[in-house]
Amino acid sequence: MNQKTLLQNAKFISGNPALEAAFYMVAAGAAFALVNVSIQAVTMRYGMQSTSAAFWQYLIAMLCGVPWIVRTGLGVLKTANPGAHIVRVVLAAIGVQFWVAGLAAVPIWQAIALIMTSPFFVTLGAGLLLGERVGPARWMATLAGFAGGMIILAPWSDAFSTATLLPVAAAVFWAATSLMTKRLTEDESSKTITLYMLLLLTPINAGLAASSGGFAVPGSMAIGLIIAAGLLTIIAQFLIVRAYAKADAAYVQPFDHLKLPLNVVAGWVVFGFVPTGNLWLGSLLIVSASIFIAHRESREAAPQPA
Repeated sequence: MNQKTLLQNAKFISGNPALEAAFYMVAAGAAFALVNVSIQAVTMRYGMQSTSAAFWQYLIAMLCGVPWIVRTGLGVLKTANPGAHIVRVVLAAIGVQFWVAGLAAVPIWQAIALIMTSPFFVTLGAGLLLGERVGPARWMATLAGFAGGMIILAPWSDAFSTATLLPVAAAVFWAATSLMTKRLTEDESSKTITLYMLLLLTPINAGLAASSGGFAVPGSMAIGLIIAAGLLTIIAQFLIVRAYAKADAAYVQPFDHLKLPLNVVAGWVVFGFVPTGNLWLGSLLIVSASIFIAHRESREAAPQPA
């Protein structure tokens, strides 16, 4: 493909919001695949503490976001719900720790498939804790998603270990973070919520790292990988925001599921991880159920005609 063809394709995509949204979401998935490979490399190959890896990754991401923080201004930090913000960020920080610990212990394909169960925990929490109405169809989709997670976990198998539960724990805490976010959006702006996350996540991660092994980075290769992970984290977040700005969530969400094959390929190329047959059956249930839930929620949220 020559340069002229590439320019024509880029111009075609840039003139089509739907294609732009799909491109941004797929690019975000590719960035996150590189983040996951980098974190798994520094923890599995170089023996870096998972708490230290999480601290440096998100510190670098936060520093990259400083220009946006300065431009936005700290005036938006005025809030009537400081406790709720703190609880939300603590939940997110615990989820990050479980996720990075999971990447240090299990193959990347298994971790990424299990983290995709998070939307089902959101539905569960919305129905049981927030008292939201959850119809039979969404409960059935949630059960199908959990069944897919169980197929991937295979607790009946000799290969099962408690370490495989770490990504599931991350999914639970990130679902709780989503529920807190939903509550906060009733009174707070998205800028306020985002700024509290950026500013509070790093000190919490620092405290967790200090209490369990310190901040050491083992060697120059690990330093390069952790810097790359931090930079790619903020890039991926930017791409996701751009994707949702270009198209509706119901359209964009299915493209997010492409992160599964992207992570499978990355894990195979870098580590030689070959997924089992259980992955594809379980992932089919998880992806199908989450797309169904996203579609139902988008229809319920749509304004009704007068």
